[in-house]
Amino acid sequence: MCGIAGLVDPRLPPDQLAAWAGLMADALAHRGPDGRGVWCEAGAALGHRRLAIVELSPAGAQPMVSGDGRWVVSYNGELYDASDERSALSAAGHGFRGTSDTEILVELIARHGVAGALERVEGIFAFAVYDRHERRLWLARDRMGVKPLFYAASPERVLFGSTLAALAACPGFAPEINARAVSSLLRHGYVPAPGAIWTGIRKLEPGGLLSWRLGETPRLATYWRLDDAVAAGRSAPFAGSDAEGVERLETLLAAAVRRQMTSDVPLGAFLSGGIDSSLVVALMRKAGGETPRTFAVGFTDDPRFDESGHAAAIARHLGTDHTTLPVREADALALVERLPEIYDEPLADPSGLPTYLLCAATRQAGITVALSGDGGDELFGGYDRYALAERFAERIEPVPRALRSLAAGALARLPAGAARQIARALPEPWGGPDGADRLRKAAAQLGGDAFSLYGRLLTLNPAAQALARDVPGLPSPMDAPGESPLLDRMRRLDSLAYLPDDVLAKVDRASMAVGLEARVPLLDRAVVEFAWTLPRRLLVRDGRRKWILREVLARHVSRSLFERRKQGFAPPLAAWLRGPLRSYAGDLLSDPDCGGGFLDRARVRRMLDEHLSGGHNHAVGLWPVLMFEAWRRVQTKAEQPPSPYGKGVRDGSAW
Repeated sequence: MCGIAGLVDPRLPPDQLAAWAGLMADALAHRGPDGRGVWCEAGAALGHRRLAIVELSPAGAQPMVSGDGRWVVSYNGELYDASDERSALSAAGHGFRGTSDTEILVELIARHGVAGALERVEGIFAFAVYDRHERRLWLARDRMGVKPLFYAASPERVLFGSTLAALAACPGFAPEINARAVSSLLRHGYVPAPGAIWTGIRKLEPGGLLSWRLGETPRLATYWRLDDAVAAGRSAPFAGSDAEGVERLETLLAAAVRRQMTSDVPLGAFLSGGIDSSLVVALMRKAGGETPRTFAVGFTDDPRFDESGHAAAIARHLGTDHTTLPVREADALALVERLPEIYDEPLADPSGLPTYLLCAATRQAGITVALSGDGGDELFGGYDRYALAERFAERIEPVPRALRSLAAGALARLPAGAARQIARALPEPWGGPDGADRLRKAAAQLGGDAFSLYGRLLTLNPAAQALARDVPGLPSPMDAPGESPLLDRMRRLDSLAYLPDDVLAKVDRASMAVGLEARVPLLDRAVVEFAWTLPRRLLVRDGRRKWILREVLARHVSRSLFERRKQGFAPPLAAWLRGPLRSYAGDLLSDPDCGGGFLDRARVRRMLDEHLSGGHNHAVGLWPVLMFEAWRRVQTKAEQPPSPYGKGVRDGSAW
């Protein structure tokens, strides 16, 4: 993996363009510690920071020019079908300078055009390619959104970069915070694409392709759409037996894992002990070669959040070279203040803390590439919220809405003490110390439908808009209506929004912050498209979710090692905010400048007081507020060189 950045602006002289592209690339040095490159000619400059994975020699350096001299690429990613495409290009007469997949990509573009090349390649990537003949810039992002790409474009100029930090490094570029993005962040915990936290900046969406030339409005297109894969799978569902389905999925996954093990540097895998990561590691073992090295974190201070014992048992069974990193509460707490630096667009997923610690430990152990199990829950229906929503549809929705509304009112009016008493008598997940708050949340949904419940389970702050001073959020796929079966709707929406904008963004920023490449075999195109052909019986059976993944894993690992209730990867936020993070949160959220005008300070203060007193558990709602305010403080301290374009650029609208 690498970091890419650049700008096209014909008004600037080449030496200034080159200098600025270099500054933008240097802001991505953590993503590419192994090399730096800048290419420039009149009106255009591409920058690159390299994390060398395949072809470690200078023959893999970027930006790279095609053999015919027409195309220049700055590329972040890996092509997993590189050997097949190399053979095809060699047969067509191309003589290769090295073994990098960057050269394969740029020569495919030279031979087939950008759109034609994208149709052929399988991998994870974000790239910029400049056509020197037409003086046109192209930007592209992989199908599922594993790799990030931000851009700011107008008819006069365009900037792009792997992260917002790269754009911020361009002298004079200082857009304002997007109030609607803040509202979305408070609701979802992330900013949904194509929006960004700053005005005038957009994320290129998964499967997206942008074309730009001076004087033109940027042209956006998609070369692959998840919805097309969903429609194709639904129109031609898998018709084989259960055994044939399991065999087919194992074949596809084994091929994906084998392709993604290609590397000229040390390779390992994350192993949580859950179904998805365990299956990836099992298939690595099946692929042969060196003994896989696996890594897990253990929360030594709180066994409720510790899966390291399960991971170690799986590792012993598979015979991996396994490392468990003991994470103390102090380790995670010390990281909190660095989160705005690691996640340069605020991301309020508390599992970002252990994810970063896992990535850092893996890199410190000498590993440069790690395989991950991300994507399994979205593709194969594994989340607990799917089960809760479907149970609601089956058991609660048939009750007349009027009766449900009466019950909801009664529960909502319960005194706090009575609610806690009832909660203590209830089983998990509704009982326990914070059960009273869960009761209130359940009450709020009784009058609705199952899909509304699903949406509520993904909403961190039901009053997000009020907290954001009545500013509505950005459009999100989560708000789109749909008529497909409930499970399909939930899987689709999570794959369109939560997966790329939260899960994959979290892993990308955490891994690249330490110069580690994370690969995701479960999101291989063939696996994704096959998953959408599967009938419900292969996804959910006898109360067991991800049934088909479990059956594949059972071929390699004893069921006793993985058949257990799903655990999360999030730290105990509620206790931390009342304990070791109390002063940190209080200092940020009680400051007279809290929110910088984007937050309703009185509501924030009330939430914090209610949480600290123990009257309510507002941890998941306070965390995005805290992450935004911490990020905003960092941004307001950053100094920008003066803009050569004048003051108008600072509001972002000129971009």
